[in-house]
Amino acid sequence: MTTTPHLLIVPGLGGSGETHWQHLWHQKYSNSQMLVQESWDSPLLDQWLDKLNHSIQNVQEPTVLVGHSLGAVLIALWACKYDCKNIIGALLVAPADVDSATHTPEVVWNFAPLPVQPLAFPTLLITSTDDPYIAPERAEALANHWGSTFVSIGEKGHINGASNLGLWEEGQEYLKSFIESLQLPNS
Repeated sequence: MTTTPHLLIVPGLGGSGETHWQHLWHQKYSNSQMLVQESWDSPLLDQWLDKLNHSIQNVQEPTVLVGHSLGAVLIALWACKYDCKNIIGALLVAPADVDSATHTPEVVWNFAPLPVQPLAFPTLLITSTDDPYIAPERAEALANHWGSTFVSIGEKGHINGASNLGLWEEGQEYLKSFIESLQLPNS
């Protein structure tokens, strides 16, 4: 029997409101924790990185990071600066293209440039074909840079609360398969 990993949910710009799948997953999964930033609407990279790193360093069990949009970008940036043996993987959903003035608002540009090196743990990057915050080709290029498994789920917008996904069952299936693919310690 394998251990079920802890889930550290990492929201993006604006946080994840009550209709966002991240919020709903946090309510559903008792093994989850939601990262809370001091300022959801005026993100500063150093502050957000410090908060994420502090939360990660306090994790005592195998953990999968679950990032959405700017949260997915934050995870990639964290992985290029820090490490933690308890991070066993990350689900990166709809990463925002902070390098693109066309796709993202100026308030997130301080998160640029996006890293282009492989991340130190397994990742699954999920995007949609009509995400206004990143072009599908750019999402696939990031997946290649980061060493991520890449999945495009068709037209689902930014895969957020406005996408009306509810508990996003499809995403839960991807998460389950991803966790099953990881090397988890035996309990």
